[in-house]
Amino acid sequence: MMPRASRRNPKSLPKRFADPAVGAVFGSYPTRLRSKLMSLRRLILDTAAATPGVGPLQETLKWGQPSYLTAETGSGSTIRIDRVKPGTETEAGERYAIYFHCQTTLVPTFRQLYPAAFDFSGNRAILLDPDQPVPEAALRHCIALALTYHLKGAKRYL
Repeated sequence: MMPRASRRNPKSLPKRFADPAVGAVFGSYPTRLRSKLMSLRRLILDTAAATPGVGPLQETLKWGQPSYLTAETGSGSTIRIDRVKPGTETEAGERYAIYFHCQTTLVPTFRQLYPAAFDFSGNRAILLDPDQPVPEAALRHCIALALTYHLKGAKRYL
């Protein structure tokens, strides 16, 4: 007897996670935001793999949010992703965000480089609208800058 096909949509489910708690957080998101956050996760992981000096990322939870650390190389600043809680960064409907350490120069740098590409929240986040396309090349560059934030000189991804 052949196994029955699953009725779940495999694209809506989280991929395997080294930390089951991270997978559980992704599984708790509404379907529409989960797919956007999974795409953002994939962009972070792909960018890390393609950026010299970064090394493998550690995926964990910080403040209950999926977080990406350059634990092995120490090359970068932690990146976190999450849905935007209602009433916090925006009143303009449901959004998601990529968060950076607020005491770095990362978000001010992103503002200078891409003033029209993104909405920002203070010195800590790029806000994304699930109904709008993500400016992927610009976001990939911002991610690479965060992942190489502690590198000096020519090694930094500028």
